Amino acid sequence: MGIEEKLPSGVLLTTVEGVAGYMRKASFWPATFGLACCAIEMMTTGGPKYDLARFGMEVFRASPRQADLMIVAGRVSQKMAPVLRQIYDQMPDPKWVLAMGVCASSGGMFNNYAVVQGVDHVVPVDMYLPGCPPRPEMLIDAILKLHDQVQHTKLGVNRLAEIEAQEESALNALPTSQMKGLLR
Repeated sequence: MGIEEKLPSGVLLTTVEGVAGYMRKASFWPATFGLACCAIEMMTTGGPKYDLARFGMEVFRASPRQADLMIVAGRVSQKMAPVLRQIYDQMPDPKWVLAMGVCASSGGMFNNYAVVQGVDHVVPVDMYLPGCPPRPEMLIDAILKLHDQVQHTKLGVNRLAEIEAQEESALNALPTSQMKGLLR
């Protein structure tokens, strides 16, 4: 018999990390950073047909100091990269970045000197969303997956240990030049 059976009805047992994670995931405030055609799909997602308000994201913030999620929608030019980084640096912690579209993720079809070949060269990316341009349903799915990631993020010393473990696994990972496809 556990403690749950002995408590009166209406008592909830949880952890501080659990409550904080739930509150953070339910109150994302995205920053507007639409750079190309993906921005149209991002704007559509905020409209009445797809309604991001049901996930606590009804307002796209124009000020980075009020935002905690940056959706980089579209290609990032070399001239725009420092501006992107400045906006990212002005966002309060904790903050997350979603690279929307193949151009933001890897430069897309623009393999030239003027376009950054992946926004992860400028800011750390938490979620990649492929597509050219990705549909609003795909953006909502990526945001929900990011919600799950944020809800299970640890706090304080536990977070520092989690970051160290992720960095260690990344350093020990096999270089991509040595990776082989699945052999059958």
